[in-house]
Amino acid sequence: MTTAARSKTYLSVLVILGSSHLLNDLMQSLIPASYPILKEGYALDFVQIGMITLTFQVAGAMLQPIMGMVTDKYPAPYSPVVGMMFTLSGLVGLAFAASYAMILVSVALIGIGSSIFHPEATRMARYAAGGRQGLAQGIFQVGGQAGGALGPVFAALIIVPWGQPSLAWFAVLALVAMMLLVWIGSKQRQISAEFLALRARRKAEVEVQAHAPLTISIGLFVLTFLMFTKNFYGESFRSFYTFYLIERFGLSIPASQMMLFVFLLAAAVGVLIGGIVGDRIGRYRIIWISVLGPLPLTLILPYADLFWTGMLTIIINLIMASAFASILIYAMDLLPNRIGLIGGLFYGLNFGLGGVAAGFLGVLADSYGVETVYRICSFLPLAGLMAWFLPPVDDVG
Repeated sequence: MTTAARSKTYLSVLVILGSSHLLNDLMQSLIPASYPILKEGYALDFVQIGMITLTFQVAGAMLQPIMGMVTDKYPAPYSPVVGMMFTLSGLVGLAFAASYAMILVSVALIGIGSSIFHPEATRMARYAAGGRQGLAQGIFQVGGQAGGALGPVFAALIIVPWGQPSLAWFAVLALVAMMLLVWIGSKQRQISAEFLALRARRKAEVEVQAHAPLTISIGLFVLTFLMFTKNFYGESFRSFYTFYLIERFGLSIPASQMMLFVFLLAAAVGVLIGGIVGDRIGRYRIIWISVLGPLPLTLILPYADLFWTGMLTIIINLIMASAFASILIYAMDLLPNRIGLIGGLFYGLNFGLGGVAAGFLGVLADSYGVETVYRICSFLPLAGLMAWFLPPVDDVG
């Protein structure tokens, strides 16, 4: 995109969006961070743990593409505020759940809250980016990744010593997020108008060819497949890493939660670096580095000692997370007029595919042990060879 046709980058808006994303994902990350407490308190097996993740993530996955399609036609700048109301009610319900069924209902409410939040927030990040789409998505996603990383820390410092009812305290974060999102909603009309006007000007100056339906179909299929394999591997850590560390190395629950925090923090750094570097060297190269780069490390991981387990998981997640901004922008470039749909679809895939993976991995863990799960998952980066079939695209948005 030429300088003349490049809209202003609203860094303050992006930082607030990233902060609200941090709060949203912090609250939802309390679910897997609480698994050791829930497993002990309700005598759950690994299949039931996997079903909690599946319920939470499918609830989020089903609504996100629908919300995206609706908001593409009828922008709803304050819809993320409504999403936070669902999250707040889910947190309170989970804090005082008296049965396994109530746990499932509560996590479903949190999933619905995230499904309403992501599509419109993704659109705003796109509009506020100007000509720095990688940076914008990196800031937005680093907030989410950082929030996800903080969940285990709060679990170790608050939920483990104070118990399940302490989850209700985090409802305050939902109220803070609502205030931030009200401010974001007030800015959306101005920023979106500028973005759309400059995009129309660019299309008037430069002939832009729409991508062929076959190109769009192949591109979205490959990106979806890459997202699936990344989520499958990542879910083995989000849902079962603490159990792996406790079982193999005899760590305490707080110590295992802190290692999970370090692992997830690496993802936050990875998405920001990947977004910034992607602006310079291109999305295609970043995706290739991300999907195949971790393979030697994932193959070594199941046989490493405690120190190298920590080091390898940091490096693996740093590299794997670097592609998410590029995958999302790549998909937006395929369908530049369907930002809400793409945001809902790919964040929904994050939820839905992760839930499917968690359910499957729970069955494997119960049947063959957690260590076997990590040996099997170590081969998943080989699926990154599918990136060979990604069609070349130009930025038309």
